[in-house]
Amino acid sequence: MASLRPPMTLPSSFSTQVAGRKSQLLALNIELLRNVVFFLFLFRWSRKVLRKLRGRGIIGTVIDAYLATRRTLYGLFLRAPGVRSQVQKQVSEAVTNLERKLVPQGPGTTRYLTLPKEGWSEGQVRLELDTLEKMTHTMWEDGYVSGAVYHGGKDLVRLQTEAYGKFTVANPIHPDVFPGVRKMEAEVVAMVLAMFNAPAGGAGVSTSGGTESILMACFSARQKAYHERGVTEPEIVVPETAHAAFRKACAYFKIHLHLVACPAPEYKVSIPAVSRLINANTILLVGSAPNFPHGIMDDMSALSRLAVRKKLPLHVDCCLGSFLLPFLEKAGFESEPFDFRLRGITSLSCDTHKYGFAPKGNSVLLYRTKELRTYQYFISPDWSGGVYASVGLAGSRPGALIAGCWASLMSQGESGYISACHSIVGCAKNLEAAIRDTPCLSSDLSIIGHPLVSTFAFTSSTLNIYDVADAMSAKGWHLNALQSPPAIHVAVTLPMVAVAETLIADLIAVVEAEREKERVRLVEGKGKKGSAKGDTAALYGVAGSLPNKSVVVDLAAGFLDTLYKA
Repeated sequence: MASLRPPMTLPSSFSTQVAGRKSQLLALNIELLRNVVFFLFLFRWSRKVLRKLRGRGIIGTVIDAYLATRRTLYGLFLRAPGVRSQVQKQVSEAVTNLERKLVPQGPGTTRYLTLPKEGWSEGQVRLELDTLEKMTHTMWEDGYVSGAVYHGGKDLVRLQTEAYGKFTVANPIHPDVFPGVRKMEAEVVAMVLAMFNAPAGGAGVSTSGGTESILMACFSARQKAYHERGVTEPEIVVPETAHAAFRKACAYFKIHLHLVACPAPEYKVSIPAVSRLINANTILLVGSAPNFPHGIMDDMSALSRLAVRKKLPLHVDCCLGSFLLPFLEKAGFESEPFDFRLRGITSLSCDTHKYGFAPKGNSVLLYRTKELRTYQYFISPDWSGGVYASVGLAGSRPGALIAGCWASLMSQGESGYISACHSIVGCAKNLEAAIRDTPCLSSDLSIIGHPLVSTFAFTSSTLNIYDVADAMSAKGWHLNALQSPPAIHVAVTLPMVAVAETLIADLIAVVEAEREKERVRLVEGKGKKGSAKGDTAALYGVAGSLPNKSVVVDLAAGFLDTLYKA
């Protein structure tokens, strides 16, 4: 008789149902998670698009999209096999030409690529230093260089050299070892705070230059927004004419940059455009006093009111205005509000090594409050080497430069800076007036905007301005070429004051020669404004017109490489 076995169909069926329900639940959870991720993705990008539309408008957004597409397509074209090799060949040729100009070559050139087996005598070192000093260079000493060397006179240089010698080994990271440097640095910051009418409780730091001052202002604003508002995708709103250091800060600190147009004829930043670009991620607004390209001051009063209304920090880049702008009125010139008397301004950068005449490597970054300054501090309390704290990017710093800066400020005094302001700004205004009022110049050249301080720029609608720049270079002048729009920039310094009449005479001769070239072109039926042929045009006239700037980047990278070619 067969044994009876319990039926297995019921448990098996039950297990199947349970497994099916689990798989359905898992599928449901996966589907739900996928929908959540998709929703978050859609929400994130929808918010970005809405912010873009609000900031740039429909037309502006379409234009930006078109330019981005054009730039990408042109970049792909430049990377095409046949084109890429040709572009690289031309870039290599341009870099080789740069090397010929910058790197000493030929008979009699000695390169020191390894340490000498035996140390040189002091006489040998001095002899070689004399040779290096006398290498062929643009004669800034004669006043033929725009900006670059902000010279306070030979007597001041001698004093700076003496101050440098007294503190050659000094390092402010050790205030107990070098108390004099600590005292001088604190006093320099205090003097500049007073000069810019900082309120009680204002604070500042010294830096290595305007770029570091701007970097730290942006970093401080980023840290403040993160700690106080939880901003993790920071953005700043910057005039397109503001110093390139703001772009560098965004690249270094992962900040999104909004560039705002500075439309003609004033070339000041558009306040409505700035306002439209502000959103929950905005950490900083920026204004220039004045900007480097054209010497134009943005409307700081309007920017201040906007910053107060939106409860945002506002940084003023006064690196170029430095020790001229605070003394404009006392020197008898027109001025505009620009300092801490505008309550929306929270930080301000000032280069003491420009019109403060301090040795290169000196700048000051000012804050409305000590609390704002602390956001740029770096403190590591648990390092095995001890508690480490620094105010900025550098750890060790040259105390000798601080001594040179302090000596410069104390030597010049307020009266010295007012006198320098009178000479420098007066010269700039005379040069502007000559270009505006001299018939043979005003018919072809025009001043950009209404500059107030020492810097101005001029352009031309009838001549190729880059040909004018190259012709002035041939006469020994070292002026700056600009782009967007094409122009020539002049930053007046004390050495230039003495040769201002020569500058105008040379400019008249160059313009007349270029006008004659254009007349010949018209007679020959070649049309107006022939393409520029000189070195300036090679960078700004041709490369500057490309929709994709990768060629310019390659050229600039080649130039930087050349600086370290021994």
